Amino acid sequence: MQTNEPSHSNDDSLLALDLIEAAWIRGKESGVPHELMAYAAVFAGMRDLVAIFGETAAAAMAKNLEARIKQGEFSGDFPDGSVH
Repeated sequence: MQTNEPSHSNDDSLLALDLIEAAWIRGKESGVPHELMAYAAVFAGMRDLVAIFGETAAAAMAKNLEARIKQGEFSGDFPDGSVH
């Protein structure tokens, strides 16, 4: 399914992930629970995707997440190294 997702270099993607993970660590150091960081990140990310691609494309991207989650793509350690 085509969702009009932009293509970026691996360097851009890794930089973006590093920046998000650094914010995650700052949140933990400030006492913000992981689940609140996750809710905020999902909300902010979806808000931006809707603004960039529109509701239909963002909904299609979100729909594709179900299979990726079930396949374990997002399983692993938290950015600060703790295990969930």
